[in-house]
Amino acid sequence: MVSLATTKTDEILSCYLDYLAVEKGLSRNSLEAYSRDLIDFINFFDEKEIRDIRTITAGNMRTYISALRKKNLSTKSIVRKLASMKGFFKFLQVKGDIEENPVLAIESPKIWKKLPQTLSVSEVNSLLSQADTGTPRGLRDQAMLETLYGTGLRVSELIELTINNINSEVGFLRCFGKGSKERIVPLGEIALNCINSYLEKGRPSFLKKSDSTYLFITRLGGKMTRQGFWKIIKKYARLAGIKKPISPHTLRHSFASHLLEGGADLRSVQALLGHADISTTQIYTHLTTEKIREIYRKHHPRA
Repeated sequence: MVSLATTKTDEILSCYLDYLAVEKGLSRNSLEAYSRDLIDFINFFDEKEIRDIRTITAGNMRTYISALRKKNLSTKSIVRKLASMKGFFKFLQVKGDIEENPVLAIESPKIWKKLPQTLSVSEVNSLLSQADTGTPRGLRDQAMLETLYGTGLRVSELIELTINNINSEVGFLRCFGKGSKERIVPLGEIALNCINSYLEKGRPSFLKKSDSTYLFITRLGGKMTRQGFWKIIKKYARLAGIKKPISPHTLRHSFASHLLEGGADLRSVQALLGHADISTTQIYTHLTTEKIREIYRKHHPRA
């Protein structure tokens, strides 16, 4: 609960979160993140006896950012919190509750772009060959891994897939990404065959007498979770002897990197990944550039 002397701020916060859910179509995870950031922000000023958020100034915001730095928060976390505040005060400004947005006067810290971890093609092949397809669980695991690498889905998109999201005849799947934005993604022949094998020989043994619309389910017939799939990919990475840090997102990064290495254009990769801004996709061009530079240094006599 937000600790406030008045209920006005509580009401404004609730109104803003409703706006993000209805007007912006943000996911539950995104709404929870915004809510946490805003509650921490409000409680910080509550402790300093500033209980009317409409009176917060740019100077107050600098004090808040300084306090975050003293907590040793990462630059990325501070930038995210600033973005949350910026959107919140913009909402208040449009509503007429404040005249100026105090966050606009704050310069956002610069984030060093860290290149995402990817697997080589041989590492991916090794990872995808570890599941025992003679068992229902192995069929499911291979279908999930092949689908993730074959489509570049986010893990949240993968576990939300339903049977009706798969079009086997055309070879496409339909998913809903950030902001509930729908996109259609092609399914490769290998991924599609794995899904069909799982549907025919694996999934029915998990269902037993229960029923579920979700494509990927647990052995008890429930919906697969992010944590559950995280454990699955870690298990097969160990079996494959992969020493790199690995997560479900590693396959998404590898999907994008391998497409660009194979000659795909940036706009197509952007569409496949569901990125709203092409600058998010451009980080993968740095990966391919680094790889070219590495090959050059390794093989050129004057490098």
